[in-house]
Amino acid sequence: MNRKRIEVVPVEKALRLLRECGALMSGHFLLSSGLHSPEYFQCARLLELPRVGEQIAEAMAEAVRVWGAHTVLSPALGGILIGYELARQLGVRNIFAERPEGRFELRRGFRLEEGERVLIAENVITTGGSVLEVAELARAAGADVVGYAVIVDRSGGRFAPPEPVAAYLRTEAITWPPHECPLCAKGEPVVKPGSRK
Repeated sequence: MNRKRIEVVPVEKALRLLRECGALMSGHFLLSSGLHSPEYFQCARLLELPRVGEQIAEAMAEAVRVWGAHTVLSPALGGILIGYELARQLGVRNIFAERPEGRFELRRGFRLEEGERVLIAENVITTGGSVLEVAELARAAGADVVGYAVIVDRSGGRFAPPEPVAAYLRTEAITWPPHECPLCAKGEPVVKPGSRK
């Protein structure tokens, strides 16, 4: 097993659950990264059913427990629910970072201590920009990032931080820069389903 890239469950099992919950969508989507894609993983559809969120977080917790996290830190908005449930399964503290002015920061009285072991949780990663920014926020506070736990890593291996990454589903995203998007060339309207403006 590659200790850096952990597949929490077999791909077929993860895809079946996402399809059953309506979390794997087809169309023309603008991702938070700015890229366009013919598919979108709407993990909010998975997490609208608490028993499903619990099932996913339970499997993820088994994979990451050995990392010894003290705290789960998630980027708002997408990572909040899985971060909470993962922290509950691990029996540790849960906090989240927000972007009120374009950059992530800790608010609401949340803080990290020197040497605190932090697990970064997220729903979907394509480029990993959000979780890397949150990891830098944690490091700037003196915390140690022990790894990343994500529901869907659609980076196709391009997200490769030095810390380990556990993914419920690991897949290769089909993405294009807007100027190369064949769906734009066909005149198909683009949808922005995510929370980031």
